Amino acid sequence: MEIHDIPVSVDILRKRFPFFEKDLIDEISEKGEWITVEAGDELMTEGKYIRSFPIVLEGLIKVCRKDEEGREVLLYYLNPGQVCAMALTCCMGRMQSTIGAYAEEDTEIIRIPVESLDVWMIKYTTWKEFVMYAYRNRFEELLNTIDNIAFKKMDERLVNFFIDRQKATGDAVYNGTHQDIANSLTTSREVISRLLKQLEKAGKIKTGRNKIDFSSLV
Repeated sequence: MEIHDIPVSVDILRKRFPFFEKDLIDEISEKGEWITVEAGDELMTEGKYIRSFPIVLEGLIKVCRKDEEGREVLLYYLNPGQVCAMALTCCMGRMQSTIGAYAEEDTEIIRIPVESLDVWMIKYTTWKEFVMYAYRNRFEELLNTIDNIAFKKMDERLVNFFIDRQKATGDAVYNGTHQDIANSLTTSREVISRLLKQLEKAGKIKTGRNKIDFSSLV
């Protein structure tokens, strides 16, 4: 993790958030902490209080929950220009984090102190709209996650995993292990390996060493 000594420029913020008021852009630049995180870095930890929350400038963040055995459920991804609604909820309620967040690739974020959240909700209309939009989108994604777990078979969930991945990253190649996918879908590596073989046999994916080309699925 690299913390930059200079604030993120106003020009960068205007390009990423053209709908924000000028004064809000200035405050984000002044109070936000510009950070570069490497793939795999942990940004938020379950059970710990959140002192600041990240807004993604570039890159990709994975938001998930883990059980005591380390198995995780992927909740959603955060793309450039997005903020974690569940982190905002914990901040507003001064509660411990109920989620974990990890950089999926090298990522640029601006970290905003919790104290600014309530003030900006009252002070800036565009910030309030931004937060409400984030809540709505994340709620819909959480419902989709629940539907996948409750109503869909594992082969359907695996296909949806790749489709959601492509929507989040714009890339139709997955770089990771079978165990990584199994962790995200709360199942075993053996189950995922078997289903991947079936997809490959059907010509829907191409597998390599820690690499899966799923362009035929999307």
